[in-house]
Amino acid sequence: MEFQDYYKTLGVKRDASEKEIHSAFRKLARKHHPDVNPGDKEAEARFKAINEAHEVLGDAEKRKQYDRFGADWQRYQQAAGAGQGEPADFGQWFTGRGGRTRVEYHDTDGAGGDFSDFFESIFGNRARGNGRARPRRGEDQEYDVEITLEEADRGAMRLLELQLTDQCPACQGSGVSNGRVCANCQGLGWVARTKRLEARIPAGVPDGGRVRLAGQGGAGAQGGPNGDLYLRVHIAPHPRFEREGADLQATVEVPLYTALLGGEVRVPSLGGQLALRIPPETQNGRVFRLRGKGLARDGAGNRGDLLARVKVALPTGLSERERELFAELRAIREPQAAYSGD
Repeated sequence: MEFQDYYKTLGVKRDASEKEIHSAFRKLARKHHPDVNPGDKEAEARFKAINEAHEVLGDAEKRKQYDRFGADWQRYQQAAGAGQGEPADFGQWFTGRGGRTRVEYHDTDGAGGDFSDFFESIFGNRARGNGRARPRRGEDQEYDVEITLEEADRGAMRLLELQLTDQCPACQGSGVSNGRVCANCQGLGWVARTKRLEARIPAGVPDGGRVRLAGQGGAGAQGGPNGDLYLRVHIAPHPRFEREGADLQATVEVPLYTALLGGEVRVPSLGGQLALRIPPETQNGRVFRLRGKGLARDGAGNRGDLLARVKVALPTGLSERERELFAELRAIREPQAAYSGD
């Protein structure tokens, strides 16, 4: 038997956190799962190795023993050789780098065939199904949702169809059933499922903000609670408004005569048309701030502002009389520009 480097199998560092170990396992398990690679013996063997590595590194007690023995496991195994032929349940005390520890070996009539001899030699056949593994919370998951600017302002409902994981009903998330790798979930402890979920997106969620749906994420292991599902909200571009936080910007066309003489124009907003008073001699590009007419900041009625930028619209299709009047106006404002025959 060769030493099995479980860290290398999962592609994680020796100081990897529990979350990193579970994440690496799920990623590899999905890639090499027998259902994804039907008939591929190499993928099946790889899947078993991944499952075995996670069985050890995903359990705090097993990982502690594994780290303590390391590549020196053969020396401890040889020290236990005197116990061969003993009754089905026996153990030995060893002194390792982390102090004294007891390693027990059990015989369950070959029920551990899905794990390597290396695993059995260190942990014993019953190490997989003795109920000592502690419940683990499922992973949080994230899902992208796009909404319109109007929906961001008033809130929205979305009916989502998600590919999620759920705790395996056959083994209750342990990955082991009747002392063997669970046939229903192939030892993963979870099964894939499609879930239809109605989610409410509250008003005022910013672009890139997250909405938490408690308990709707990845399945827990060993009876642990599910993780949470986070909806990452993206606000779609709007044909009329530009957004800066909760403030909205809109361009308002103002006729030349209104810009010169003053008057009233209509300004679009999320709540409908608004009246904007234009003072005389308003310059092109001037910005008017309409307070509280922007995007909802939250569900409490707080809103951003609407910034209306003036775009002076020049008249077209002038009549002969209009051209004469504009020429007279130019002659008044710019005498040097007047010329005969205009």
